[in-house]
Amino acid sequence: MASQDWVDKDFYKILGVAKDASDADIKKAYRKLAREHHPDTNSGNAASEKKFKDISEAYSVLSDAEERQQYDAIRAMGGGARFAPGGAGAGGNAGFEDMFGGLFTGNAGRHAGGFSTSGGIPPEFADLFGGGFGGPAGYQRTPQKGADRTATTSISFAGSIRGTTIGLREPNGEVIDVRVPAGIKDGQKVRVRGKGQPGAAGNGDLMVQVSVKPHPFYTRDGDNLRIHVPVTFAEAALGAEIEVPTFDGEHVRVRVPAGTPSGRTLRVKGHGVKTSKATGDLLVTIDVAVPANLSKAAEEAVRAFAEATADADVREGLAAKARL
Repeated sequence: MASQDWVDKDFYKILGVAKDASDADIKKAYRKLAREHHPDTNSGNAASEKKFKDISEAYSVLSDAEERQQYDAIRAMGGGARFAPGGAGAGGNAGFEDMFGGLFTGNAGRHAGGFSTSGGIPPEFADLFGGGFGGPAGYQRTPQKGADRTATTSISFAGSIRGTTIGLREPNGEVIDVRVPAGIKDGQKVRVRGKGQPGAAGNGDLMVQVSVKPHPFYTRDGDNLRIHVPVTFAEAALGAEIEVPTFDGEHVRVRVPAGTPSGRTLRVKGHGVKTSKATGDLLVTIDVAVPANLSKAAEEAVRAFAEATADADVREGLAAKARL
């Protein structure tokens, strides 16, 4: 910027802060004003464009400790004095730059907008307008990545538990390999980096939504796996130790306590879904199986059991529960 501006312009007033304002106050004020007056949001508004340049110029000086010190010194010495472009005094022997030349080290690269000659907003405020800027010449747009693309795919239940790799074919015949991590849930997405739309700052990504096919035996509950296992009446009544299959092809022994009712769930630790963060459990729900056909001996045994337990009322209190 022209050094005369440092005398002519009150940067503190432009930003609306006191002369002893902290760096945080200066940054906060600039952020608010830049959002309000940026050309992208005030297209065709010459007054806002000028205001934006002024506040940017003010911030570029006051946010730099060394330049702020120089600015304060020049304002203190120069006051409200005016200096002709060709020099000061009747003889025109000394110009403004000569008088204060030692105070401008490193400032030659700035222009009236308060940005470096490459244009753009100070990087710490790049989030104000989504990281990129259009608008008038002199304001540089940050290169953007290409847009993301989306796709869907369906995998087996086993593939979701163990992990798998699928191939998605592009219209041009190219096949994109998508690595599906172990433990992925139905509806989750997998990101394939660099397979989206092209852009100045690189390609976007491909987002693949995964649908998991149901399994006839296992169902998923978070990181747990649920199964239903039938037991006989005798096993449920007297207690038993039964073998239960697991997803990895092994069998585990599960103790069924005596008196277990149908519908009770037993937990087998560590035999659920394994992910990078946790391992779930196998949840075994007991179903007491009722035989459809009884032999003569079995029927007599059941009748004997019924007589032996005739004094037990399994529906006691049911009417009270049913009242509205």
